[in-house]
Amino acid sequence: MDSQFANRAYAEQIGVKFPLLSDFERKISQEYGVLNPKFPVANRTTFVIDKDGVIQHIDKDAEALDPNNAHSACSLLEHKKAVSSKRLAVETARRAVSTRSTS
Repeated sequence: MDSQFANRAYAEQIGVKFPLLSDFERKISQEYGVLNPKFPVANRTTFVIDKDGVIQHIDKDAEALDPNNAHSACSLLEHKKAVSSKRLAVETARRAVSTRSTS
């Protein structure tokens, strides 16, 4: 719930390259179910959201304080993406060879 400026400074300080959400009005915190009902703050939570908007990883409480957890999750997503792309390329090449052999 820090400002976008505080989040940018924090991201630079810890060396992350992904954006950190600023939810100053607490709308996102409420929608994601992490707004603390007793106090007007969000429970410490880190969500890793892929480019399609799908939540791929969640860290809560003490785990969310360590940016390495989110960084590891992002690295794993990149690895999965690379493996998936490689598999698609291999399958496409196999189909092309199969099509040529039957012609």
